[in-house]
Amino acid sequence: MLLLRRGRTAAAVSLGAALVLTACAADADEGASAEDTDATAQTEPDDDADDTAEEVADGNVDVPMWIAFTDYRLDWARDVAADFNDQIDGFEITVQGYDNYEALFDATLLAVDQGSQPAIVQYFEAATTEARDAVSGSGAQLFASVEERIAGRDEILGFPVVLDDVVDPVQSYFTIEGEFSSMPWNSSSAIMFTNRDMMEAGGVDEIPETWQDLEAACETIMSADGAPSACITWPNHGWFTEQSIAQQGGLLANNDNGRSGRADEVFLDSEEIIEYVSWWQSMEQAGLYTYTGTQRDWDGAYNAFASQQVPFVIYSSSDTTALTEEGENGGFTVEASFMPYNADRPDGGNLIGGATLWLTEGLDEDVEDVALAFLNFFSSPENAADWHRVTGYIPITNASIELLESEGWFEENPNSAVASAQLAAAPETPATAGVLMGNFVAIRDVVTEAIEDILVNDLDVAERLAEADTAAQQLLEEYNLLVAE
Repeated sequence: MLLLRRGRTAAAVSLGAALVLTACAADADEGASAEDTDATAQTEPDDDADDTAEEVADGNVDVPMWIAFTDYRLDWARDVAADFNDQIDGFEITVQGYDNYEALFDATLLAVDQGSQPAIVQYFEAATTEARDAVSGSGAQLFASVEERIAGRDEILGFPVVLDDVVDPVQSYFTIEGEFSSMPWNSSSAIMFTNRDMMEAGGVDEIPETWQDLEAACETIMSADGAPSACITWPNHGWFTEQSIAQQGGLLANNDNGRSGRADEVFLDSEEIIEYVSWWQSMEQAGLYTYTGTQRDWDGAYNAFASQQVPFVIYSSSDTTALTEEGENGGFTVEASFMPYNADRPDGGNLIGGATLWLTEGLDEDVEDVALAFLNFFSSPENAADWHRVTGYIPITNASIELLESEGWFEENPNSAVASAQLAAAPETPATAGVLMGNFVAIRDVVTEAIEDILVNDLDVAERLAEADTAAQQLLEEYNLLVAE
């Protein structure tokens, strides 16, 4: 289980087990795609893990990297590791995939306590505070600061350092107390995908940009002959609510969203969230939005769009490539656009989702340098560009964007440019930086449960969110008690 900094009271320590399971179990990735991991799945590595362990058989020192992908993204990571291994002597990066972040984190803690820790661990953005607070069973800090260990070097073992070239929106989220604790990798945003053929068949020519435009477009489409059963869907996942709060310039927590100090007050009853959930409820009541009936149902939303049940879906940009290909294979045109926003509160912007790569504490210096070199090689301009092309996650560095532009990638694949453009258009504020707070994953579940109640049972939005705010505040206070110095 996740262990946190030891607090001053026995009461705080006794909260540990309950808080950890709540914090990690229910969510996979804030910006998770339909293909991303399910946090309730088995806690075992992928079937190829033994093969990975057997690959280091020639006297090389194993430098393990553990990630929460077991699909084509694991294959991609292994290919990049193999390329890196061909360029170094005496060491070998091995990449092991886990079915979900909870399994990965539990395995990491166990390995650390057994003295066989991985060097690099992927963890998702919503659990950034937990990762920074995490300690091993011995009480030692679990992760080292990546930027601190790079120590101002321009290159490590001959590999250029790219950390200072990370794009601004990602820097904004992951720069904490003036430095990167971890190395950004898979970052995304929430955007809208449109089946242009269905939209135009319903009498709408322009892709809607605001909530109000979207509602009007859906009313037109749903009144046309041969109308679909619904107009739009998106997963009931806290990440989309966070996006819509930030779009309106709102915060989820005090102390500048936990940026100027540890957050100790949550805002689940703000005007911004009430405005958003009220609009969402009205869309559902009017038959314009379809709820799949399951919280965090990425697959349900994805499949509704891919099977042409709805002309619009708001989804993670990490599946831009996959959703575009759904249209190509299904004979319809998919067009990506910015996530619709509230025209009455237009001053905010969108934020990122995704995960970063963490460097474990306590590595031998030579192993640590190999790990740091690989972290930077992993997001070299060529690798970051290729990762974007293969998945739809945004190109993580400015150099990778320039490379893609020089190749004409965005001209040929305009959908792939949307997420980066949306993030670049957002003002740099505490709202768009995203929230940092303890028990954030568990608090996300409080949000999705409340929204499901509102959608399914037609509850009063303000009253139900006030209840959610109380529950979330208790979770935050329990966490802060646990980590009190």
